[in-house]
Amino acid sequence: MMAKSEIAAVLDEIATLLELMGENPFKIRAYSAGARTLESLTEDLGELIATNKLEEIPGMGEALVDKITTLHRDGVLPFHQKLKASIPPGLLEVIQIPGLGPKKVRALWTLLNIDDLAKLEAACTSGAVAELKGFGEKTQVKILEGIKNRVAYGKRHRWYEAAEVAEPILAGLRALPQTQRAESAGSLRRSRETVGDLDFLVASSDPAIIMAWFVAYPGVKEVTAHGETKSSVRFESGLQADLRVVPLEQFYFALHHFTGSKEHNVAMRHRALSRGLSMSEWGFKSLEGGPAVAPGAKDEAEVFAALGLPWIPPELREGNGEIEAGEKDQLPQLVEFTDLRGVFHNHTTESDGDHTLEQMAAAAEKLGWDYLGISDHSKSSFQARGLDEERLGRQLEAVAKLNASGRFKVRVLTGSEVDILGEGELDFANDVLAQLDFVVASVHNRFGLDRDAQTARIIKAIENEHVDMVGHLTGRLLNKREPYELDIAKVIDAAAANDTIIELNSNPWRLDMDWRWWRRAAEKGVLTSINPDAHDIEQLAFAAHGVRIARKGWLTKEQVLNTRSLAEVLKWLGR
Repeated sequence: MMAKSEIAAVLDEIATLLELMGENPFKIRAYSAGARTLESLTEDLGELIATNKLEEIPGMGEALVDKITTLHRDGVLPFHQKLKASIPPGLLEVIQIPGLGPKKVRALWTLLNIDDLAKLEAACTSGAVAELKGFGEKTQVKILEGIKNRVAYGKRHRWYEAAEVAEPILAGLRALPQTQRAESAGSLRRSRETVGDLDFLVASSDPAIIMAWFVAYPGVKEVTAHGETKSSVRFESGLQADLRVVPLEQFYFALHHFTGSKEHNVAMRHRALSRGLSMSEWGFKSLEGGPAVAPGAKDEAEVFAALGLPWIPPELREGNGEIEAGEKDQLPQLVEFTDLRGVFHNHTTESDGDHTLEQMAAAAEKLGWDYLGISDHSKSSFQARGLDEERLGRQLEAVAKLNASGRFKVRVLTGSEVDILGEGELDFANDVLAQLDFVVASVHNRFGLDRDAQTARIIKAIENEHVDMVGHLTGRLLNKREPYELDIAKVIDAAAANDTIIELNSNPWRLDMDWRWWRRAAEKGVLTSINPDAHDIEQLAFAAHGVRIARKGWLTKEQVLNTRSLAEVLKWLGR
């Protein structure tokens, strides 16, 4: 059976192939939207297909359901294979070069017989591409540069890496006297776990100076476009940044539009049409020729209000029911970083951390937290200097002594990140676990187990009465390691049945469990704990990354254990 993510990838490729063939844009969009819908599904795809409920999901037409069913059952789709056979395979690489959209790639293919990167590079080197209508010498040079750097250009960047680049740029734009408003947009503003490129939007009546500042920004490797109101640059890492300057009265319409997502924007435009309006980044227009609606909106809330909606937080704008929830006044009051009262799952120099127990406690107190959970690795994680029973006992004594000393207002809670072993047994015996304030159970090996075995292994750990939380549920490392095979829905059900927390691991390489699953978990009554998995004092601040993902998962403070007071947390842990 083909997995959901693999089916989504096939649908995306079909959309790309159809674009190359110059197909109807509505047909192309249907496949792309179908892929996004599949990615956001939390229900078991096989069960939806078996019960004929897949077609009940918005956007899933009969033809799309048939193709998804075939892919799920057979692992191959004749329509997709036939489509691929009609397109030279190298064109899928050519279209990845920056600046080469489907129309230009089709022109290169039909006019110069360019169907792979080698032929494209040769045609650029010979000057043939520059002679084509709509290309020119500058385009040819940029294509050659794109070929050279295509690996970096195609890379998605973890959110925190992109934010490190974006924050000083945004601060610089805001500091310019010509700037009236400035914001980041795109997937960075929506808090996606990875970011393809950066989008900046500025309101100004004098864009020339702003554009000149942007293209001359330190660290820019290449200026790929420099226009009057839009410019694009690329950094050494391959990360691209786009800047648009608009009049102040257009700013919030454009901010909404360029924040996205595409699926959210399509749904908003459909809603506008149902009210006799045309919606774009320029604002609203009456289809009957009447006056503009919400002219010069003073904030984004007015953009939503024009369509009878409350303001929808950017994190929720993924086309996953946020508009319907807003219409029914059912949008959640999302958790905030300031709601956190403490964190669990942190490491010290006793295992693989860089700072001592005292240093971690001091850093937590500086952050204003009431409690700090220490959970060094257990003995089977020998690569992380995991603690055996004797060393764990000494650590418990050290924590008790520190708490009794009154040196810190923050209360240190004793724990262990105990390994889940091969068959689901735990690395410490129950009498050892019973001595701890809390237990985080995590998988650190045997990632290659099949889906059923891995699922059963984790559920067995969840069923242990001493396990309070499951750590980094799927083992993924963003852009580096795929999650291991796991039936997440079953794990969520087991966590609900056993009153066990699934942590939201806030390490920006992990952000695990994935945001797409949190609504399902919350509906089942499963709590989370936003844990930094800190290995030094600076990493305690990773909790902010977890809050972003919790918000993206529609979570409120009531659904997060560590928004509760120390007394409430101790009561819950002693349940």
